[in-house]
Amino acid sequence: MQSLKIAATGMTAQQMRVDVISNNLANMSTTAYNARRAEFADLHYQQITTPGTINASDGTIVPTGVQIGLGVRPTSVSVNHEQGSLSATGGELDIAIDGSGYLEVTLPSGAAGYTRDGGLKLSADGLVVTNDGYAVAPEITVPDDVRSVSINPEGEVYAYFDGQVEAELLGQFTLSDFSNEKGLEAIGGNLFLETAASGPPLASTAGEDGLGTIRQGYLEDSSVDAVYEITELIQAQRGYELNAKVITAVDQMLGATTQIR
Repeated sequence: MQSLKIAATGMTAQQMRVDVISNNLANMSTTAYNARRAEFADLHYQQITTPGTINASDGTIVPTGVQIGLGVRPTSVSVNHEQGSLSATGGELDIAIDGSGYLEVTLPSGAAGYTRDGGLKLSADGLVVTNDGYAVAPEITVPDDVRSVSINPEGEVYAYFDGQVEAELLGQFTLSDFSNEKGLEAIGGNLFLETAASGPPLASTAGEDGLGTIRQGYLEDSSVDAVYEITELIQAQRGYELNAKVITAVDQMLGATTQIR
């Protein structure tokens, strides 16, 4: 009797689904967070009678056969790269990417990381860094005596000084895109890493080559839809309960079998 194992795979799948949903709900307020979705596929089948085989009794071809499925398995937890709404913050170093693209940051290991979290800060040396202190590439340093900073849609960073009319160009943010965004590896802290599945980064100026533009004074909200996630949670809970009932039913059937005299 395979039903116990089949129902167990169903309960495991629904538990993973709940884990993904709970992570989405936990990140409802995370800047530039993209909702995840658990995806599943059926397991292999026990071929009792293969479709298309010849019936030995009269030589006819079996039209459908007998194939018993053995459960379900997870295939992926994919990211829905739908842009969240943009919220005005008024912060000089708060930037949102309106469209596709990622900011590149330099991790402590020297490797490149990628993020859409534009809540930038200044280090003690005036270097533009992320909330975790990772420098944005290419590096831009803001002098101590700057009065204000302006960032245009192309990512150019201008500084205004007291006593000067013209602004001084400090540097320019570039954006990177990938042929397969879903193939990026999430490492936490709103950061992603390049993988063989994502392809190499395609860096360019904001607003060019299909990349989005940069909006100063805004941050991208999480794309999590709370109503949708709660609906998914209810469905996952019901699916878990139904698989648990299958185990209970099979246990009763086995109990009845052992009581036969």
